[in-house]
Amino acid sequence: MLFNTPIYLVFLLIVVPVFYFLPKRIDKFFLLGASYIFYGYWDWRFLFLLVGSSLMDYYFGLLIYKAENKQKKKILLLSSLFLNLVILCFFKYFNFFIDSFNLVFGNKLDFLHIHILLPIGISFYTFQSLSYTFDIYREKLLPTKDTLDYCLFVGVFPHMVSGPIVKAKLILPQLATLQKPVKSDFITGFSLLTVGMFQKVLIGDTVAKYANHIFSDPTYYSSSELLFSLFMFAIQIYADFAGYSNIARGSAKIFGIDLIDNFNQPYLSKNITDFWRRWHISLSDWLKEYVYIWWLGGNRKGKVRSYINLMLTMLIGGFWHGANWTFIVWGGLHGGALVVHKFFMERTKHISIRNNFVSQFLSVISSLATFLFVVLAWLFFRAPDFHSAWFYLDRIFVHTVSSNLTADLFIIMLFYFIAILVIDVVELKTKRHDFLAILSPAARFGIAIPVWIAVIFFMYTIGKPMPFIYFQF
Repeated sequence: MLFNTPIYLVFLLIVVPVFYFLPKRIDKFFLLGASYIFYGYWDWRFLFLLVGSSLMDYYFGLLIYKAENKQKKKILLLSSLFLNLVILCFFKYFNFFIDSFNLVFGNKLDFLHIHILLPIGISFYTFQSLSYTFDIYREKLLPTKDTLDYCLFVGVFPHMVSGPIVKAKLILPQLATLQKPVKSDFITGFSLLTVGMFQKVLIGDTVAKYANHIFSDPTYYSSSELLFSLFMFAIQIYADFAGYSNIARGSAKIFGIDLIDNFNQPYLSKNITDFWRRWHISLSDWLKEYVYIWWLGGNRKGKVRSYINLMLTMLIGGFWHGANWTFIVWGGLHGGALVVHKFFMERTKHISIRNNFVSQFLSVISSLATFLFVVLAWLFFRAPDFHSAWFYLDRIFVHTVSSNLTADLFIIMLFYFIAILVIDVVELKTKRHDFLAILSPAARFGIAIPVWIAVIFFMYTIGKPMPFIYFQF
């Protein structure tokens, strides 16, 4: 079930009041059942995989906690990690490994290709579930003895399929003492839903029409037109994923559950390190805590090793996004940029600029350079293969004659860029993603009602709804 569909709105209108009036404990069973209906609406067969993965790590958590010695705990942890990765790799990366082998050694394993649907959300709920066993092993979390709470942690519908990736230590305590939502929860949830739907449906889905059309066959377009379409994809993916995250947080809030922020105006970042503190925050935090610091050792083994660890972490992050070498290159580009920035900052940390004008000027230049780098790197994220990416890149930098379409595309790109910039500036000034919640009821509904009218009108006129980009991961 997609958030940006009328059926989801009907789903919420039914589930929310029933949940609210049900007795305690029964409401949790109902919420879990509703979540499984939400997931099974797409393909009911993968419910067995979701439930099986949940129960598997629930019992692994208990076994790790009860193990008598560190060696046995480690064996159990590695067993959990192995089984989770086997499931993930089979569904998501099996054909990738076959293709990579064939590329090097010829089509010797071509007969092993399998045609199977990728279960939506498998990367997200796998990482969530792993955080549980990791934290129990590290003695930062006590295992829950309530199977229902654990299954809700993995499978509650707002964050199940595309995040945020919530760590067990942050949400399990909430689920254990889950209370009925109060008025402020409904106001905050409604505000987040309104902002999220505006971002996804009225910005992300509409700008995607132009970006997707040009990316489908870039041979017909000039350098400037391709560049503008790349900027439009940058707008699309941000509005699409930030919109999803706000809808997820809003949907969870009206059930009394707090999910973490996943975006914090990333395109206003001052440098690439700042960008990764603001973009897909839940994944960045997960990779930093469990991969960079815990597994690889962070910066505890010297500067050179910290650079290597940083690059490896970003390569893993790129590979997490998809079974394609273009995603690994995208991760490598960001890893290289992070290493360069870290190296530069270590060499210049003793230099201070006292002139305020010069300092602000350099800050603006740094922000613009960061944004341009991020946009260009998106090309490898968006392109289906290297050939398409290199063609697109070559065409951008080798000037071709513009057409009458150039000015139109520039105006369209500028319009959508201003739309997301306005939301970012408001969020920056209010320091809230649910900024509508701080308005008076009259002002709040005065803004929300036309937004919802436009959103519902678009849902009914668009035809087939546009899936969220991160559903494929």
